[in-house]
Amino acid sequence: MEIIKIRHPYHLEQIPKEETVLVLGFFDGVHLGHQKVIETGRTIARKEGLKLALMTFNQHPSIVFQKINPSDVKYLTTLEQKEVKMAELGVDYLYEIDFTSSFAHLAPQDFVDQYIVGLHAKYAVSGFDYTYGPKEIADVAHLPEYAKGRFEVVTVPKEQEEGQKISSTRIRSQLDAGNMETVAKLLGYTYEIEGVVIHGDARGRLLGFPTANVKVKSTAHLPKVGVYICEIKIGESWYPAMGSIGHNDTFGEGRALTVELYILDFDQDIYGEHVAVRWYHYIRDQIKFDGVNALIEQLQADEQATASYFEK
Repeated sequence: MEIIKIRHPYHLEQIPKEETVLVLGFFDGVHLGHQKVIETGRTIARKEGLKLALMTFNQHPSIVFQKINPSDVKYLTTLEQKEVKMAELGVDYLYEIDFTSSFAHLAPQDFVDQYIVGLHAKYAVSGFDYTYGPKEIADVAHLPEYAKGRFEVVTVPKEQEEGQKISSTRIRSQLDAGNMETVAKLLGYTYEIEGVVIHGDARGRLLGFPTANVKVKSTAHLPKVGVYICEIKIGESWYPAMGSIGHNDTFGEGRALTVELYILDFDQDIYGEHVAVRWYHYIRDQIKFDGVNALIEQLQADEQATASYFEK
């Protein structure tokens, strides 16, 4: 897959000259609904003997339109994770557009002329709710009007699960409730975040449960505070782990939120390692214990629950 990063206005030499099937969307999470849209484009591309191209953005449009602080926007996938998913789904050209103010203020016709026709799309494929400007004049229903017969418009209906639309918003809501099995069902894969192992206060080691303190990006959408059954990827290997998102209130109020992993049957120094964490199952809420002994007893129970989960 070739990744083509574009800042508006682009240079013609950046654009491959062959005709493509162009899939449109932001694709945060690359969930089952998104996968259906991409699969539709891929099927057309194979049938027509065309390359499959996909256009996404480097940041959420709300940052520009609603003037939201970029660090306040939470994503289900980083751009790098999205790139991996797109390659797995058979995309040939991935266009990553810098969502700047100048790009955001393109008139609908200019967007179509420059970013659909200009990218040599023979087919434009999107979900039913895709917009490229003000919804009342720039939704998929208006796209044939702007296309002027230069490309075919293919609209994919909404993908549902148990009668409800699969959406990034719905997935975020399930993350906030700790419903990791539902999150995985909507995504089509286990939810995963990435980060770097940093030094913590080393208190876990004194308790007999040494943890890897994982610093994640402030823009990552973490599951709700609590204790989870996880896996952590170190190098190319995955290890079963007990994950904790919380403030360690047992040791004092007002502590910073941390992401910590106790890795089962593991004894290696991994400070500075870039790791990935999969979140499988919510075990319990964070609890403020009366003392260290009660905390250790609970951690032993959590460890047993984690081991049993992977045995099954």
